[in-house]
Amino acid sequence: MDWYREFYAGEGIAAQKEKIKRKILRNKGMINIYIIALSSNPENLLDIIPSWELMQKYYPKSELLVVGADRGYENAVELAGTIIMDVYRETGTFQVRDYFLEKHRESQRKGHKWKSFLSF
Repeated sequence: MDWYREFYAGEGIAAQKEKIKRKILRNKGMINIYIIALSSNPENLLDIIPSWELMQKYYPKSELLVVGADRGYENAVELAGTIIMDVYRETGTFQVRDYFLEKHRESQRKGHKWKSFLSF
C-alpha cells in the first residue's frame, strides 16, 4: 500500500491525518474511517474502502495508492467528488489514475517514500 504524499483528508480528520495513516499502516482498527484509493477497476475512478476492511489478511493491499481519507462514508463520497473535480480543474480531463500516478512517480523520484513498512 502506497500513500500519495499530499493525500486529501476531510475537515473532520485533517488535524489527525498522519496519526490515522500510521494506524492504518499498522493494521489498527479504526471505526468509521474510509480511505479513497485509485480504483482497482480501470473502468472506475476511485474506490472508497472502509479501513477495517484493510485489516483482513488477504485483502489485496499491495496495489493500493491511497489519495484520501475521511470519517464517515458520506464524507468520503464528498471528498472523492472533490478529488475528481480538482483533477478536472488541473488537467481538463477525468484521468484521475494517470494524474495521481504521475504525481506519485515524481514524488518518488525526488526521494519521498511513503510505502507501508509492513509486509502484507
